Amino acid sequence: MGGARADLRQRTGIGAAEYRRRRRQLMEMAGDDAILVLPAASEKVRSLDTHYPYRQDSDFWYLSGFPEPDAVLVLVPGRRHGEVILFCRERDAEREAWDGARAGQEGAVADFGMDDAFPIDDLDDILPGLLEGRSRVYYHFGRDAEFDLKLIGWVNRVRSQVRHGAQPPHEFLELGHLLHEQRLFKSAAEVAVMDEAARISVQAHQAAMRVARPGIHEYELQAEVERVFRAHDACPAYSSIVGAGHNACILHYRDNNARSRDGDLVLIDAGAEYRNYASDITRTFPVNGRFSAEQRALHGLVGAAQAAALAQARPGVAYEAGHLAAVNVLTEGLLRLGLLKGTLEANIAEAHYKRFYRHKTGHWIGLDVHDVGDYRLAGESRLLEPGMVFTIEPGLYVSADDTSVDARWRGIGIRTEDDVLITDNGHRVLTEGLARSADEIEAFMQG
Repeated sequence: MGGARADLRQRTGIGAAEYRRRRRQLMEMAGDDAILVLPAASEKVRSLDTHYPYRQDSDFWYLSGFPEPDAVLVLVPGRRHGEVILFCRERDAEREAWDGARAGQEGAVADFGMDDAFPIDDLDDILPGLLEGRSRVYYHFGRDAEFDLKLIGWVNRVRSQVRHGAQPPHEFLELGHLLHEQRLFKSAAEVAVMDEAARISVQAHQAAMRVARPGIHEYELQAEVERVFRAHDACPAYSSIVGAGHNACILHYRDNNARSRDGDLVLIDAGAEYRNYASDITRTFPVNGRFSAEQRALHGLVGAAQAAALAQARPGVAYEAGHLAAVNVLTEGLLRLGLLKGTLEANIAEAHYKRFYRHKTGHWIGLDVHDVGDYRLAGESRLLEPGMVFTIEPGLYVSADDTSVDARWRGIGIRTEDDVLITDNGHRVLTEGLARSADEIEAFMQG
């Protein structure tokens, strides 16, 4: 058993004891008369008989570390014969010869710490019996229409036996209300995995900066970034954004097929996913290794905005305070450079800065790159607490056809993004190792 559990830690970065603790915490919040049902992610067809690379549902993974499709995790607090049940595929030598090894029911118990496991084909026969006598069902309603209908059918089967004494559930509650608050706070083991994702991502961005030169295509830089990901047993956490010149002004640019020109800035927004945990970094650098005066001015302004937001990253401060600090610095700088006119107060109150800064200053990050967790509680911005991890990513984007500003500013897009952990007494930047300021970037590219 010890060897199997070491394998679980090796595969996921998280030990079996932590998965048990997560499940226990969730079941305690749900209560003894509840049942929690989590289906695994389905395989997705890419084209005809080929599939997209499989990626497990984040909530399912958080509670099990189980990597296979065609599985359902059921948590039944207080059940005497075992609270943690996994329905999964049976071992099948023929299919495993084609598609790879399966854990099977024995592996689910021995290697993944389940109390019991059954073939997925038995779900229809067994789950109604598990629902019977439970008053509340926690489930992600609306995510999977097909599974929604199955669950309704199982509940109705229990209801049909009421005259024989069956007790069907009478409350149906959104699982995310409990689970996503739990996921918001990262454990030491999770932070260690995220540190590794960040380290890989830093190396990938450094590799792109090293090969950058005028004339290089965006997809060549993307290939260099993602080569480093795969070389470290990671994959992209999201579709990499590589925008040269005015393409950097497109927030979710995805073509990545243009050729850079001498004098262009290149914005790379790319992060590795390691053991299913995401990182998210953006850097903007000159393809020829030297910032122009205008590029340097806007880059420095974005850096000052990020520093102002970082200064708010500590326990007890409202999450939104970082965004407000960044907006204040960016607006003040845009006025100073002449891209905005009027007073600071009026430009902020009337949101004129949104012409150049259209997004928020960050988001939670973890098993999902835009991770789960509420940003506001009871209508107010929630206060930061140790264990939260989020991005800080101010930017400026001056459209190439914005004739209201001097031509020298047009077509410049800049974003600087790092991943930040709230600690007991402040914060730690997980992605600290990557050159950030204009001077640091130039020195690295010419080193």
